[in-house]
Amino acid sequence: MPDRTTTLTSPTSPTSPTSPSPDRVYEATAVLLILSGLLHLVVFAIDGGPWDGPVSWRKPVTFGLSFGVTLFAVVRVTSCLRLDARLRTLLLGVFAADCVVEVGGITLQAWRRVPSHLDMETPFDTAVSMTLAVGGGVLVVLLTVFAVVSFRHPPTGPAGMALAVRSGFAVLLVALASGAAMIARGVVLTRTGHQEAAYRSTAPLKPLHGVSLHAVLVLPALAWLLSRTPWSAPVRRRIVVAAVGCYWAAVAAAGVWAVLTY
Repeated sequence: MPDRTTTLTSPTSPTSPTSPSPDRVYEATAVLLILSGLLHLVVFAIDGGPWDGPVSWRKPVTFGLSFGVTLFAVVRVTSCLRLDARLRTLLLGVFAADCVVEVGGITLQAWRRVPSHLDMETPFDTAVSMTLAVGGGVLVVLLTVFAVVSFRHPPTGPAGMALAVRSGFAVLLVALASGAAMIARGVVLTRTGHQEAAYRSTAPLKPLHGVSLHAVLVLPALAWLLSRTPWSAPVRRRIVVAAVGCYWAAVAAAGVWAVLTY
């Protein structure tokens, strides 16, 4: 079978000559989220304060960067999926909007100097926390849909891309599950009057969540970079297989650490 060398570029949708394609809008949104994270890194450098804890500049920094990078990666990677173009555009639109809501809520609470998650102190804080929780549920649904599509039909692309995309989404599901577990346990503890314990309860799962979150960027990016080399398709596939194995080993190690420290 001939080696397909499709690059990670988004399919263009019919638009007017003066209007950007939806993918370009989503990618611009991702860049703005990344810039928001970097801006708050500067704010942290100027304002100081703790880096850890439920109230810190760390949250708008890490969430801005993570959501921005993930949104950009998902826009590019879903161009490899065999999915109706209009449905893909719709799903990505909801995903991009949800990313903005999540980062916006976290950033708002950071400037208010209150926790963004698991904070039920006032009606407004409760509304923000519940909005973030519901938004997390929407993320789970959307990314699960993309993952299912990737496994139902082989993604297109150069040698190793199908494995990279499928593995990236599979590992991402681990990140979503660990994130949901953190929120669920934290909400239970908060509702039963153990606010401080709720904040501490998320710590063991954070490494697993963080490691798993960006496989959907790292693995497809590796397959794409390998497609720019003169190496043969079998060699590139073997490298992707090795990289997938290493990534799953890192996820397993983070999972073991979470179990031992929970």
